[in-house]
Amino acid sequence: MSEPDVIQAASIDPEEVARYQRLAETWWDEHGPFWPLHLLNRVRTGWIVEHLARELGRDPDGPEPLAGLRMLDVGCGGGILSESMARHGAEVLGIDVTPRNLVIAGQHAEGSGLDVRYRHVALEDLDEDGFDVVLNMEVIEHVLDPGNFLQRCMEKVRPGGFLVLATLNRTIAAYIAGIIGAEYLFRLLPRGTHQWRRFVRPREMTRPLEADGWRVTARSGVAVNPLRRRMRLTRYEGVNYMLMARAP
Repeated sequence: MSEPDVIQAASIDPEEVARYQRLAETWWDEHGPFWPLHLLNRVRTGWIVEHLARELGRDPDGPEPLAGLRMLDVGCGGGILSESMARHGAEVLGIDVTPRNLVIAGQHAEGSGLDVRYRHVALEDLDEDGFDVVLNMEVIEHVLDPGNFLQRCMEKVRPGGFLVLATLNRTIAAYIAGIIGAEYLFRLLPRGTHQWRRFVRPREMTRPLEADGWRVTARSGVAVNPLRRRMRLTRYEGVNYMLMARAP
């Protein structure tokens, strides 16, 4: 796969693209800078599969509980979540604006024998819609206009489909845990990964969804134990949280 040119779009922060371009080679190194994302992926994959299956009347422990679902993974990075969804039977399109991410993602999917499509395109320029599920996981805190970005995600979901969101809450607890703790004290993430002012409060997500008739079907916080390198679901949403909503 040849490396595409950098995209220019309204939602894109060039500094964020450059940062992930530098880190792209390490996406699949479970002991590298993205090791927390691999831990998080195990937690969020189980949560997504369980709640989607429940809403659709399927067995989450079946061989392919997401079979037949068209899924869009926005800001797919190196394809960690895209591949997890494909392994559960979903038909996945991953999009990203960082060129090197998609080279790594495509190579890894091919090597894993998974049929995952990847496109180098900004969300606002994507010419496909009507997805059963749109994933917006740990992306919205990196864009320039979160409200508009959320609206664009909603527009890509078919009637009755699902939007799954994950980000960091804009609280003092999230600043301490997500930046001071994760980036400086415990070095779970490269310094500069997050900017607190871009964190998004849950109500800033649910308000526009509910205004358009969407129904929040599931929500959860994620607790991190940096010393034991473990993550788990929690009712506390003050730091990391996930939401699932269904379109009318």
